[in-house]
Amino acid sequence: MPKRTEKTRPRTLVVGDIHGGYAALKQVLKRASVTPADTLIFLGDYVDGWSASAALISWLISLSQRQSCLFLKGNHDIWCEHWLATCEIPTSWMANGGASTMLSYESVSLQKRQEHLAFFQAMSFWHRDAQNRLFVHAGFTDMYGAEKESHKEVLLWDRTLWEMALCMRPRLGQDNPAYPQRLKNYAEIYLGHTPVLRYGVTTPLHRANVWNMDTGAGFTGPLTIMDIHTKTFWQSDPLPLLYPLEKGRN
Repeated sequence: MPKRTEKTRPRTLVVGDIHGGYAALKQVLKRASVTPADTLIFLGDYVDGWSASAALISWLISLSQRQSCLFLKGNHDIWCEHWLATCEIPTSWMANGGASTMLSYESVSLQKRQEHLAFFQAMSFWHRDAQNRLFVHAGFTDMYGAEKESHKEVLLWDRTLWEMALCMRPRLGQDNPAYPQRLKNYAEIYLGHTPVLRYGVTTPLHRANVWNMDTGAGFTGPLTIMDIHTKTFWQSDPLPLLYPLEKGRN
């Protein structure tokens, strides 16, 4: 891939679920030739899975000081946030990769933990840009959009929006009466949360106006970053190759 220069058009790049795969993030940002001129939108689930969750959060905080970044909150992030704030350990967290995150914090100072807690607390639940594109970790259930969702945690857990898009007839246009009202609220929707490994692929899936960017980095897949304007995407190596002595969330 040709090296980008300072005159290259700034891009808006969306990043799928990372799950502690710090090495994968560094690799895919290099492969995408990301520069400080680019804007990065992260779809959540930074922790739980691979061993570098704490180091990843520290690096993301540093990255946000060098370029424009938007950090959305995922369901795994709210578990970690709760633990950092209270020292309480949700039972469901331990069954879903939390142990690796706790281990990654063993040598992290109290001051640094407080910095990470503030980072999690400042994350957004959703973002809509000037072109009416929605970015959210999981989905939403309110027919009028993510902004109207009465319970914010739904935005971290919902799979019904993606499942609906996945089941729609190909080439069904927004002017068709059968087109779901939920999807009409936005020009495009970018989400993660549901690994596309479930459907036998490791690249982003596009259905209706929805893009699923969770390419399974928490399990056996790669981490993916996409230019939302051109739909060009780049991927890391599959995470087990980068962490050969670990099991991730398997």
